[in-house]
Amino acid sequence: MKTLQKQMLFHSTNDRNLKVTFQKALMDGQAPNYGLYMIDRQDVPKLSPSQIGEMKSMNYAQIATAVLTPYLKDEIEPATLAKLMEKAYDPGIISVEMQHLAGRAHILWLTKGPTYSFKDYAGRFYGVVLDHFLGISGRRKTILIATSGDTGGALGHSLQGLENVDVVIFYPKGKIREGQRRQMTTLWRNVHAVAVNGNFDNCQDIVKCLLNDRRFAQLLSDDPERFGSANSISLGRLLPQAVYPFYAYSRIANGTEPFVASIPSGNFGDMMGTILAKEMGLPVLDIICALNGNRGFLDYLQTGTYEARDGVENPSSAMDVGHPNNLARLVHFYGGHMFDRVEGGKVQKGVIDVAPDLELMNMDITAVSVTKPEHYPAMAEAYQKYKVLLDPHGAVGYMALERSLAITGATLENSRILSVIYETADPGKFPKIVKKATGVMPPIPLGMQKQAKLPERIYDIENGPDIVDAPDGKKTMQLSARQIREAKATMHLIFSGV
Repeated sequence: MKTLQKQMLFHSTNDRNLKVTFQKALMDGQAPNYGLYMIDRQDVPKLSPSQIGEMKSMNYAQIATAVLTPYLKDEIEPATLAKLMEKAYDPGIISVEMQHLAGRAHILWLTKGPTYSFKDYAGRFYGVVLDHFLGISGRRKTILIATSGDTGGALGHSLQGLENVDVVIFYPKGKIREGQRRQMTTLWRNVHAVAVNGNFDNCQDIVKCLLNDRRFAQLLSDDPERFGSANSISLGRLLPQAVYPFYAYSRIANGTEPFVASIPSGNFGDMMGTILAKEMGLPVLDIICALNGNRGFLDYLQTGTYEARDGVENPSSAMDVGHPNNLARLVHFYGGHMFDRVEGGKVQKGVIDVAPDLELMNMDITAVSVTKPEHYPAMAEAYQKYKVLLDPHGAVGYMALERSLAITGATLENSRILSVIYETADPGKFPKIVKKATGVMPPIPLGMQKQAKLPERIYDIENGPDIVDAPDGKKTMQLSARQIREAKATMHLIFSGV
């Protein structure tokens, strides 16, 4: 008798009984109860060592198909998924490179896409799969994005020109670099960029608020489910991030030996994807969560007490996240529950009412914080020793790996452990910082040179956040009623002619 397999469903981190298909999770972006769509640890599909070994002869699109088919086979035929992955990861548009650094250490360059950021890779998956589902259902979506740097450009480029998609990107005014801004504001067509008077967390709060306001969506578009998210909130961004470590491992491993992944971490998407890959069977010995000066997660691992904080500025600006989106998923994966408590119109972020297995989390993850001034010597050392120009984010991953190895008395040169540093942005996106650190001006990517000459289209949210007293006596910024009213007015302005 043939055994019937259970359909792959995903549930909200705030309600395990709220189970949906991948298509529903992709279309919603965020669960209606402010939760994030996720899968339980025991339900993560497994790949055998032989399946992983076969990836040595595959290209990136084929590896993506192998990794993602177990999650999507109930909704997308494997042959169709393979074609979608070939479209998403056309080597004429996007590629991946591995570079030997020293000893057994390597760099995974996730910087060879249209916007020279790792976010191109998950973004292109998201775009082609969203377009596939919308084409079948005959629907239209407005995708809401909050960005601290590279996400806006990467997702905007991935979704630009899709017939059934509009895109609205919220970014913190004056807190991202000109090149990053222009990768959003010069796209035009169906992509709209909004400058917010606040920080990234305020942008993120605006997106969360709009995603959960079905009444406003109905008023704006006659469709209460019109809004979706392509941020790391979205399951459609998370799953393809599990492909990176499989690809890296296929290019450097001998047999089934374990390896260490050092991952620059802001919203924790790459790290969460690598955790999924490990659970699928990839032999990941240690996941190094490489943080910049935003060290709240490191403090949580050490103390067991979590505090959501405002992001503080670092040269690695895309990682300036005080309360990571995917932390609720991580806590959920290790058996806990984290949520945002809303009372009296105020939001208390990162409340943990069920503690995760911190001992197991500490076994799987090593958190390392690299301070703002430490970015520069890390970039300088990588160049002086190995003639490699790293961007500020890759420099955090580099230093975090060094520090982790040093605990055992090893160095990059003599460690016996296979290791990979994720390099997440082209150094040419941060020319002044790289030049200050190394004395070398990195070449500006060709696409950014072209965008520097194009006209921009920018909408503004001029009202600022509320400044309130935090429990520790410090001041913190919270989304204000004025900001959300102005955000809605801006949405009306954007779509008045659509």
